[in-house]
Amino acid sequence: MLSEIVTYQGSGLTLKSELFLPAGGAPKKAAVLVFPEAFGLNDNAREKAERLAALSYVAMACDIHGQGELIDDLSQALARLQPLYDSAEHMRGVGLGALQALAARPEVDPARIAAIGFCFGGTMSLELARGGAAIKAAIGFHSGLKTKAPAKPGAVKARVLALIGADDPFIPQGDRSNFEAEMRASGADWQIHYYGKTVHSFTSRDAARRQMPEAIRYDAAADARSWGSMLALFDEALKG
Repeated sequence: MLSEIVTYQGSGLTLKSELFLPAGGAPKKAAVLVFPEAFGLNDNAREKAERLAALSYVAMACDIHGQGELIDDLSQALARLQPLYDSAEHMRGVGLGALQALAARPEVDPARIAAIGFCFGGTMSLELARGGAAIKAAIGFHSGLKTKAPAKPGAVKARVLALIGADDPFIPQGDRSNFEAEMRASGADWQIHYYGKTVHSFTSRDAARRQMPEAIRYDAAADARSWGSMLALFDEALKG
């Protein structure tokens, strides 16, 4: 497996992401954008991208702050991302920059690209789908479900999958109901999987560092189940 830093522009930001290339196989491979949590391009996103490359996908762990910056303090990271939360166009622009950079790679089949993301990164994946980006699947792991610009009827080209802790306090029932109504109105191919006794950040082994166990907590079972659900959707959406 090889990796390299890829620099590109997205919505006015200079972004530096890390690309992971599997060895051998077809000359044009299916590919996956991996959008990280609010902290930015961290080891969690890299580890997920490496796992995908080991499964023969080209995978890019994506920068969201610019210049590959990592912000460990949650309040500072969220403050930095506020302009993206305030503007769906801005958020989608950052995601589209990554998509265009990945699709341009000679190792990638541009007709077989998916986007996944964790927490904020999951929201970004869903925003790409809402905006009609040319991706085959959009998957959000413990992602926010709200948007400033709901998908228009017929706009969503991707299969959409939201993977949510049933007890996640950051995703209230109103957000869940509104998301379901939005997906129905858009005509999208969509799913939501809820994991019982599970809160936010269930895929992050570093969750305990935040010392908020009732809100942010790793869950090995939900982590494994959600990863399996993602792979099952890839089997549908990214076939050659």
